[in-house]
Amino acid sequence: MRKRQLGKNGLTVSELGFGCMSLSSGYGAPTEKKAAIAVIRAAYEGGVTFFDTAEVYGRRANEELVGEALAPFRDRVAIATKFGFDLDNHPGLNSRPEHIKKVAEASLKRLKTDVIDLFYQHRVDPNVPIEDVAGALKDLIQEGKVKHFGLSEATARTIRRAHAVQPVTAVQNEYSLWTRNWEANVLPTCAELGIGFVPWSPVGQGFLTGKISERSAFDSESDLRAEFPRFTPEAIRANQPVLDLLNDMAARKQATPVQIALAWLLAQKPWIVPIPGTTKLEHLEENLGAAEVELNDTDLRDIRQAFATIRVQGERLSEQYMASVDR
Repeated sequence: MRKRQLGKNGLTVSELGFGCMSLSSGYGAPTEKKAAIAVIRAAYEGGVTFFDTAEVYGRRANEELVGEALAPFRDRVAIATKFGFDLDNHPGLNSRPEHIKKVAEASLKRLKTDVIDLFYQHRVDPNVPIEDVAGALKDLIQEGKVKHFGLSEATARTIRRAHAVQPVTAVQNEYSLWTRNWEANVLPTCAELGIGFVPWSPVGQGFLTGKISERSAFDSESDLRAEFPRFTPEAIRANQPVLDLLNDMAARKQATPVQIALAWLLAQKPWIVPIPGTTKLEHLEENLGAAEVELNDTDLRDIRQAFATIRVQGERLSEQYMASVDR
């Protein structure tokens, strides 16, 4: 696995990371602990050195899982986690400096570590100036409890304001072949300021794997997609041209649709590090295989031209979740 650098001040990680959320929450029932640890450790054995979690995933359970799984080789990996939700009033937000510092102390214990490599604000809190958030992270970095500061689902304006107080190492926004909202402003801002970009949901919450159809059922109690407009049967049917594009390129490159989706992200910028997640070892192997798929200029041109004729149907998140996105 090749390496990439996030941010001018340098967090060097594997070019593909591993998103740990789905092992505890989000896309179905939690994975059995022993199996979940096996997947995380298999990712490490496959060359992954960048693991992503958050306080809110599984209501803190995911951080505990990640801490236990990575403990044997903690000094050889980078762990990213997040603050910003008010778990006592979920899905409310809380990025008050005193709350950030309290969450940091608790996350350090759950992760079984003395330092958080990358600490993201999970969602921008409209009630707390971003300068105050950046100031709290500056304090934590000076205290040696955090190495790098990140933002998630942030706009270019917010990124600039935060970066002026404490350099931002990485921005984690949803980005994939079918979710391109950030290309006009955020990606150019990251390029200008020397900030890395970490696409969450790089395979479209599973849609770009080609394994979801209009007959797929999503449990309303455990799967967020049950409420997401893009995952209604009508939207899935309407968005088939996206999969047709991936399938055509996959056949050309002797790869799979998910590998093309990930390789496309890797080809966009050298400072982009996708973090696909999975609960299954065979899907992990498939994801990591994307690092071996090279898309040349002709391939990228063909994808760009084909996608220009496609109109993606449905909002990427539910109204409730979109309400917490910085705009």
